[in-house]
Amino acid sequence: MARTSKLRLDGDRLTDLINVGVLTSWIPLEKVHEVLKETGKASQRVRDLPAHVMVYYVIALALYRPQGMREVMRLLLEGLRAILGLGVQVTPAGKSGISQARSRLGPEPVKQLYLKLVRPIATAETPGAFYGRWHVVALDGFTLEVPDTQANDHAFGRPESPSGGESAYPRIRGVGLVEVATHVCFGAALGSYGTGEVTLAREVVQRLQPGMLCLADRYFLGWELWKQALATGADLVWRVRSNVYLPVEKRLPDGSYLSRLYRGRQKGKPGRESVVVRVIEYRVTGHKGKEEVIRLVTSILDWQEAPAAELAGLYHERWEFETTLDEFKTHLRGARTVLRSQTPDLVRQEVFGLLLAHFALRGLMHEAALRGGRDPDRISFVHTVRVVHRSLPRFAALPPSGVEKPARSRARGDSRGGRRAAAPPSGQTRGQAQAEQVPGPPPT
Repeated sequence: MARTSKLRLDGDRLTDLINVGVLTSWIPLEKVHEVLKETGKASQRVRDLPAHVMVYYVIALALYRPQGMREVMRLLLEGLRAILGLGVQVTPAGKSGISQARSRLGPEPVKQLYLKLVRPIATAETPGAFYGRWHVVALDGFTLEVPDTQANDHAFGRPESPSGGESAYPRIRGVGLVEVATHVCFGAALGSYGTGEVTLAREVVQRLQPGMLCLADRYFLGWELWKQALATGADLVWRVRSNVYLPVEKRLPDGSYLSRLYRGRQKGKPGRESVVVRVIEYRVTGHKGKEEVIRLVTSILDWQEAPAAELAGLYHERWEFETTLDEFKTHLRGARTVLRSQTPDLVRQEVFGLLLAHFALRGLMHEAALRGGRDPDRISFVHTVRVVHRSLPRFAALPPSGVEKPARSRARGDSRGGRRAAAPPSGQTRGQAQAEQVPGPPPT
């Protein structure tokens, strides 16, 4: 997927916001200890690789996707020499020791840390975060390829390949909720490839809140999920398939109409239980100039509060989920590569680590955008990853053993940043500004 040309900030540059606590600023050590205690995974004795270090290691695996496991540990521990004392060499454990430490940790602490910490972060000053009184979010699904081991194949399964037979790798399926303006994936559920997206969505929609407006594709619309999502207090704008029965009950001045979504059908007739919805229909020109009719259903029944034309335009912000997916599937995980983990538990651990890493990066980018008065979409995700790569080896917030909480310090930011890229020409839309990738900063 092509990327938009991004702005670098004047004054408060992205590099100035990254210091040795790049991870702990968004994933605090006290929360890590809290989750480890709640899940019974806190280290009971001093180890070379205690549980709290391993949590940050799992997150660092996502930040350093091309590097080997031992090299990632070395990069993470390199900055600890300042705490250990001059001349002390930190020797990372071998691959076997790291794998054993990850297995001791398991997936649950990383999952619970994700559920506790990852949240919508947009404010009233964040461009594009709100439509009227609603906070805009999007619901969609994704898959990730995992190593071809017998355990992973049994746990997750795999799709059929286009040429027949099975694909080369098993896949884990996920469904997530994304904050459209910041790309933060603040709700996620994982399952096997054979698990339906609607099944996983039932877990995810519990993260919706009153005041949110959730956008979703046509494959999610159904009576049970619609009612469950509405019960959270959020409003919905979901696409509907062409074969869904939606009779016209009342035409509205903006071209939309009121209808009813029915629970099931009995002998070809709608079920007795129903809920009132508003239907919006419009045409778009699709592939090769072919016209397509789009039907949306929304829980917002007042057409004056949210006119049909505006909701039709807003619905296409759902594609921000695809941009988010591109960020953590391509730029974090690595294009055309599978996850690292050889067992199902470690696969789940790795995916939640990936989501936590993405949250920390997106939180950093949002902070930089607000300081510079910019749209978060105008900051390069690729550049952010590169700056973190350069800064993380100076990480000095964690002792390699024991559970003492270090004193919180404000390290001096890195003032050597990359070159600023020019803004796109006036009048050019975000989708049109598909320019070459801005090069990252030189290595230190």
